[in-house]
This record gives sequence, C-alpha cells and structure tokens, in this order.
Amino acid sequence: MDLKLAGKTCLVTGASAGIGVGIARSLAREGVRLAILARRRDPMEALADELAAETGVRPVVIVADLMADDAPSTVQAAVQSSLGRLEILVNNAGLSSKPEPMAPDDVWNAGFDLKFTTLRRLTNAFLPGMRAQGWGRIINITGIVEPYATSAALTACAAVHAWAKGLSRDLAKEGITINCVPPGRINSEQIRSRLHPDPAVTQRYIEQNIPIGRFGEPEELADLVTFLASPRAGYITGTVIPVDGGMSRFAM
Repeated sequence: MDLKLAGKTCLVTGASAGIGVGIARSLAREGVRLAILARRRDPMEALADELAAETGVRPVVIVADLMADDAPSTVQAAVQSSLGRLEILVNNAGLSSKPEPMAPDDVWNAGFDLKFTTLRRLTNAFLPGMRAQGWGRIINITGIVEPYATSAALTACAAVHAWAKGLSRDLAKEGITINCVPPGRINSEQIRSRLHPDPAVTQRYIEQNIPIGRFGEPEELADLVTFLASPRAGYITGTVIPVDGGMSRFAM
C-alpha cells in the first residue's frame, strides 16, 4: 500500500531512543523529510547517519529541551528554516513517573509540564502553519489508559487525551487530524532501565498482564503512527488507540 507520504515533512520529538527512533525509521522509509528532536545529540546524529545511508536523505537534528520557556518558538524556527513547512508532528517526548499519592506539588507540576503543557505549547507553535496549508497530522504518544497506581505522567496523559479530542473537533474541517497512541510495554531504553531491569520480574509481569505474551517492539507502534500520519488516514481523528498486546482490561 502506498501511504502517499513521500515528500511530507515531519518533526518527531523524543527521537534519541526507543519509540521515537522506531517512529523516525518508519517515516523515513516512507520518504518523509524528517526533523528529529531530543536533548541528547549523539544518539540522534547516529540515527541521522543510519537513515541517510539507508534512504539517501539525512534527517535534520534539533537539540532542545522542550521544558524551556522559549522552546516552542525556537523549535518552530529551526524546522521552518530547514524543512520550509511542517505537515506532521509526532509528540513523543516524556518520561514515566511514579510519585506517591501524596506527592508534593512540584512533582505533580513537573509531570504535567512535561507530558501535557510542553506538548500543547509545541503543537500550538505549529498549528497556524498547518491551518494555513489546510492539512496536518498531529500524533501524541501518551501512556496507558488504566494506570496501576498514582502517576503524574499518566494523569497528564489523560489530560492530553481530553485536549486532543476537543482539538480534533475544532480542526477537523480544516484538514488537520489529531490522534493519541498510548503504548503498553514497548521494548525501549526507558522500559528496560527504569521499569523492568529484572528479567524474572519482567516475565511474571508479562504473564499477569499482557495476553499476547511479550513486550512490543518500537516498530510495531511506529507502523500505526506512520499510517495515522498519512493521507490515507484522513477520516481518523479524535481517537485513542492503544498498542499494548491486549493489556487494556476495559472498553474505552
């Protein structure tokens, strides 16, 4: 199937490891002109070299901390100067968090700033251009929809789902779609180092929680994102589509 993505322009945030790398690879292989963004330069330069060798086109590397006050305008200017326009935005930056139920305000504020406020502000920086061109795709990589415990990050992801649903209705007639993709357990640096460093504990978790019997691979989530980014997905907007091996227990 031709996804009709060749020549489209895209920014992928959180593109130094794991899911972000998988998404960048999938989009690049469909002919998308990429800008990749994260705080760590070296992994992104290695990814850019890899994709240049494979596809003949090197992604633009943008090093930025999206928590900085001027990040949206700085990133927008960098994308504008390098790609000329932006048609696809993949909001993937973020870290998991496990605060206690009575965690102080600074823990909750940091979680919301990272997973909701920075995402919203960056999206708003690119929306005028998408509206002017009458076409756009916004895909938010969020978090599981049924948290096992208190989590600032996952509570912020729920806010993203509500915000994205409303925004999808505001912009649908302008050719812009907005969708959310909550990952389950996807093999990545963050999952292995922060949540599942012990193989025995990991196997018990899989047996208890994931019907398909394994963690997912970044490419399996990336293929969905690539489809949602394409012109062929023009009638899909305002959705939350988990990629979790059946881990979600309740109907959404």
